[in-house]
Amino acid sequence: MSRHARTDSAHISPSAHYTGYVWYRHQLADPAFATTFGRWVHGLLAPITWGARVGFGLDIENFLLQRHLLIDARLTAAIEQGGVRQVVEIACGLSPRGQRFCQRYPELRYLEADLPAMAARKRLLLHSEGWLNGLHQVQSVNILAEQGAQSLTALFAGLDHNEPVLVITEGLVNYFERPVIEGFWTRLAQQLNQFPQGTYLTELYPDLREHPRYRQLRWGVGLVGRLTRGNYPLHYRNAEEIVAAFSNCGFRATQVLDPSEHGAALGLPPMSLPSLVRVIEARV
Repeated sequence: MSRHARTDSAHISPSAHYTGYVWYRHQLADPAFATTFGRWVHGLLAPITWGARVGFGLDIENFLLQRHLLIDARLTAAIEQGGVRQVVEIACGLSPRGQRFCQRYPELRYLEADLPAMAARKRLLLHSEGWLNGLHQVQSVNILAEQGAQSLTALFAGLDHNEPVLVITEGLVNYFERPVIEGFWTRLAQQLNQFPQGTYLTELYPDLREHPRYRQLRWGVGLVGRLTRGNYPLHYRNAEEIVAAFSNCGFRATQVLDPSEHGAALGLPPMSLPSLVRVIEARV
């Protein structure tokens, strides 16, 4: 792997502290998931997020809740209606989803995975609270590794290949340029094809030029890039481009879900503007 690729993969972990604190603030996470660093970053960005909300109607935390709760809803449906009993959450960061769903569904096998440093931190957090067991585990992975102990092949090796599997990535895709993330999707589809049913849930921020706050969105994207010391590319213009990309990567059926159409069911307040985020449900 090139030095550039290694550097890119390191950009993601700091944002995990911020989102972890957001989940805690909105009563989606136990206090154990709220870190001092996450609280500090949230306070640091508070004037900017307030200005975006008051001045332009762009509520950054609401966007995060839209994607998080819609992914939760699709995961719930997959478990209760689709018979899914094993879940892999890649780039898990400080997401509380594994702990919440393992408590709700004690028979669920939940494998969380992230870069080694973050995986070690998450493992320690879950272990210290008594949440880790034989069904809920944490493993290291690097989505850019094509082989070796941190590859997708190693990550999926211990799962039951006779049972359906569902994979989640949240807050990951838009940190990478399109060729890199599509390479990951292609390798992921190859892994999912080894199961009787494979589903992938993720989120994307498309390049919605028709959105009434597009100029402010581009400014926000630039800000995220500076804060994470990298780019934050918007890969696709619309749902058709997203579906085509997933098809080219080996997924046979892809749904592009707009949280604006599911807000009431998710318990979100009415949206004054169209959502900027899309949740993707892709199957092999």
